[in-house]
Amino acid sequence: MSMEHTQMPSLAHKRLPSGDALKRNVKARRGKGRVYQTMFLSSLLIGLTALVLLLFNIVNSAFGYVALEYRKPPEQLLQNRPLSDVSKEELIAILKEHLTSGRFRNLDRQSPFAERTKEEVWTVVLEDVARERVERSWTLTESLLNRAAIQAEVAEKYRDARLQFRSWINWSFITTPMSSTPMLAGVRTALLGSLWVIMITIAIALPLGVGAAIYLEEYASRSRINQIIQTNINNLAGVPSIIYGMLGLSIFVRALGPVTSGQVFGIDNPNGRTILSAAMTMALLILPLIIINAQEAIRAVPNSIRQASYGVGATKWQTIWHHVLPIAFPGILTGNILAMSRAIGETAPLIVIGASTYIVVNPDGPFSRFTVLPIQVYNWTSQPQPEFKNIAAAAIMVLLGVLLTLNSVAVILRNRFRKSL
Repeated sequence: MSMEHTQMPSLAHKRLPSGDALKRNVKARRGKGRVYQTMFLSSLLIGLTALVLLLFNIVNSAFGYVALEYRKPPEQLLQNRPLSDVSKEELIAILKEHLTSGRFRNLDRQSPFAERTKEEVWTVVLEDVARERVERSWTLTESLLNRAAIQAEVAEKYRDARLQFRSWINWSFITTPMSSTPMLAGVRTALLGSLWVIMITIAIALPLGVGAAIYLEEYASRSRINQIIQTNINNLAGVPSIIYGMLGLSIFVRALGPVTSGQVFGIDNPNGRTILSAAMTMALLILPLIIINAQEAIRAVPNSIRQASYGVGATKWQTIWHHVLPIAFPGILTGNILAMSRAIGETAPLIVIGASTYIVVNPDGPFSRFTVLPIQVYNWTSQPQPEFKNIAAAAIMVLLGVLLTLNSVAVILRNRFRKSL
């Protein structure tokens, strides 16, 4: 009774409003709600606007008119014959005729001409002999809105040049290796390097991350040591990526060099700056992210599922394998999508461990030298010629395409697992 008497005065002061006071209260709360709704909508619109502007800037640079001119026209080099009538040996003879012996030996040392295809030799002819160059380039908006002015400028200032509308992203751009000439440069080696690195990274990080999450959620006790481990995992998710690059350089490139270079398997490779080192470094980078997301997915599985499984005589592992993991797997794949998106766009760790900035040889295994698309984009944007900005925009579109394709595959798998539950 004494407690009821002490609570009565406080309840009297918290009496609900009525009449006009209630209307004012409701109006004020609704007004505050509209303010927050407007703030949230503004945040969404600002984010979408920034994304649209970014995509527009990329597309605007990837297409447009270019004024092209050759130092030696290809028709003259081929004596007005079609390329299909010219053999690879004749193209090599053209190179020997027009290049210095030192330059020819250097090109042959990079990749022997006897092992190159006819198309690859022709690319070298265009790059080192014909020397096609871009006198001037224009963006997509300039090309669409000022076509007549561009044609007049080319006719006046670049009389020997030809005007061509160019899509900097095309099939040739994807299948051609790197080059010091923007018109002939491609992303084949960087694209293959990115695919090699990301596939090996996921193959290493996903089972390790899910295994660690299962142990921490299903087996580990709530001891002080396990709490410290959990705290450190959460902290590692926010460590700058270049720190992982330094760790990868110390451990995978130097300490484990004989393994990551392939020397222990009989491969003649001087150091451990290989795809395997890059993938293991990136696996360390995304491992905390995969562990945290997998833990959240496992934690979201209702405890009644586990109790029901134990009730019919299943062991702990049978419960985890047949009930917990199938239900948690869509959430685990969501975490894998986020981790993969971060890994495929990273540059700093790979530069630290020694990824190449210029390479024309395709990576053919985990012990190959490599480069990746983000490094190639960075390298091109740092070049002084404006045409490198165009092919950098095209490379960004290729990178976005790869990212969306891999993410789409993961989303499809996730949705299938959800439907099968």
